[in-house]
This record gives sequence, C-alpha cells and structure tokens, in this order.
Amino acid sequence: MTAPLNQDSNPLADLPLLPRDDDGPVFVEPWQAQVFAVVVELIDSEKVTREEWADRLGLELKEAEERGEYDSAARYYDHWIAALEKLVVDKDLAEWKDLESEKVEIRDNDHHRREHQLGDEH
Repeated sequence: MTAPLNQDSNPLADLPLLPRDDDGPVFVEPWQAQVFAVVVELIDSEKVTREEWADRLGLELKEAEERGEYDSAARYYDHWIAALEKLVVDKDLAEWKDLESEKVEIRDNDHHRREHQLGDEH
C-alpha cells in the first residue's frame, strides 16, 4: 500500500529512511499507514509544524541510535509512532493515559479483525 506524494512540494524529502517506492511511502502494516496519516493531518491542520515533526522524529531516531538501534528502515514506523506520541503529549494534544488506552483498543480490535478475516469466530 502506498500514499501519493505531491511531487511539486515534497515534505518528505528530508526523510531518507522512509520506506518508499517510486509512488511514495510504502506501508507493510495498516497501522503504519494510519500513523503516517495522523502526522499528515496534524501538519495539515497546523496543530504541528513540519519543523516540529522533523525535529521530534530526528530526536527519536538519534535516541534510538544511541540505544544501539541502528535503523535500516525495518523499524522506521516504530520510531514514527514513538515520536508522534511524545509530540502530541508535549503539545498538550493528548495525555499519556489516553494514548495508552487507545493502544489497547487498537490492539484488541486488530486481534478481533484478524480472527474475523481468518474465519475464526469467537
């Protein structure tokens, strides 16, 4: 699954590790596309600037590298979600407890969705 990019003004040009193909970002899991879309919406709605996002993501990648987690793009969206969580809390757009409960709900729903897709009704 890919997301189209506006070639005239590519806000992702400074993200060299972003998994992509010729059409734009590539997502292996649906949650990756969702976290990408949340970041785009926050920027489009001007709740977060591109600079704030780039700074936060850069810091997250640097911290991961300092922990010995050299990113070959395999965990790139894990870093996106960690940066996103910290940024929305720092900007008072959400609280940690809300993010934690949302994660639980997403995991639960994903589990049930996968069971349904596999025909394993519980």
